[in-house]
Amino acid sequence: MGKTNPYQVAIEQVQKVGEILGLEQDIIDVLTKPKRELTVNFPVKMDDGHVKVFTGYRVQHNFARGPCKGGIRYHPDVSLDEVRALSMWMTWKCATVGLPYGGAKGGVACNPKEMSKGELERMTRRYITEIMPIIGPHVDIPAPDMYTDAQVMAWIMDTYSMHVGYSVPGIVTGKPISVGGSEGREEATSRGITYCVREALTVRNIDRKSSTAAVQGFGNVGWNTARLLKDELGMKVIAVSDSSGGIHAPAGLDPINVYEHKRRTGSVVNFPGAQNITNEELLEIDCTVLVPAAMEEVITADNADRIRARIVAEGANGPTSVQADKILYDKGIMLLPDILCNAGGVTVSYFEWVQDLQFLFWSLAEIKNRLDRVMTYAFARVYATARAKRTDMRTAAYLLAVDDVVKAIRLRGIYP
Repeated sequence: MGKTNPYQVAIEQVQKVGEILGLEQDIIDVLTKPKRELTVNFPVKMDDGHVKVFTGYRVQHNFARGPCKGGIRYHPDVSLDEVRALSMWMTWKCATVGLPYGGAKGGVACNPKEMSKGELERMTRRYITEIMPIIGPHVDIPAPDMYTDAQVMAWIMDTYSMHVGYSVPGIVTGKPISVGGSEGREEATSRGITYCVREALTVRNIDRKSSTAAVQGFGNVGWNTARLLKDELGMKVIAVSDSSGGIHAPAGLDPINVYEHKRRTGSVVNFPGAQNITNEELLEIDCTVLVPAAMEEVITADNADRIRARIVAEGANGPTSVQADKILYDKGIMLLPDILCNAGGVTVSYFEWVQDLQFLFWSLAEIKNRLDRVMTYAFARVYATARAKRTDMRTAAYLLAVDDVVKAIRLRGIYP
């Protein structure tokens, strides 16, 4: 995260929005302090027989609108302040798209790339056992995040179920379908981005068929977004990249062919018929829609002036710095903020949870239809607020989200 403390950034965002909304400091204090934080240090037996102690966290930011929801990440740099910030941002993301959740986040400081599958399983099961007192299908429902996947979610579901003595599919989302997962979960974030881009093109009176897109990041979110922008909106995808570099083809790329090339070679670089470019060059390509779907803070005060896209759709969390936000807005570029644009993932997680609680499952067509309705309505609310307040889309989304959470806090009152 560099020198920026993400939790401090999250607090400053709430302070700024609080001033606009005229909130008293008491309420801002409630909004900026997580309701519950748990730090656990736990031993795990490694494959070579030695015992390693890992540190894990679970932070629950706010319960006002419902149970907490948020991912679990495995990364060497996981820290309490990072998890605090991410839990707060989850509260705003859920409120922006109208989900009856508060935000949570969890993580274990580890390097999953250096661990075997058996070590990851033992670590996961021990971590979940340690945080079990504060999670549950009606309390706090974890999900996948950085370097965690459907298999990790299956281990979590099994661990929790073994402790209570019966299967509890609703304890976690992002599971394989065979143990209570939902259709459409894998591409949910990308589909939400696609619906937001569609609405943005409409309000900006931009023709889809003549539009071009550049996508930074070719993991699950990036590659599915590129595919859906081409196949469902008819846009021409002219550039994509991954951590090794990028490719540019003004005549257009077929994301499926690029995906196959990456699967064979390990990178999108050197794709036949395309020119190799850097990740920095991709951001500055002349295109209709730019989708930063890789790392945080890639659009900064240093390069925002050179962004030539007409719409920036945040596929990643926090890819644009605060200073860059203002530069893009002043240039007339429409930025679709992460708490709106990439909320398709948590929305379909919500659908999965609802299905698990009912033991009644929906078709893929029904999932797509419900997600379309949620994202379209959320976009319309944020866009209308941005117009009415004469502000950017991120500020508008925060105004709506924070106001909704404050209303819930005030209506519920202070117990006892």
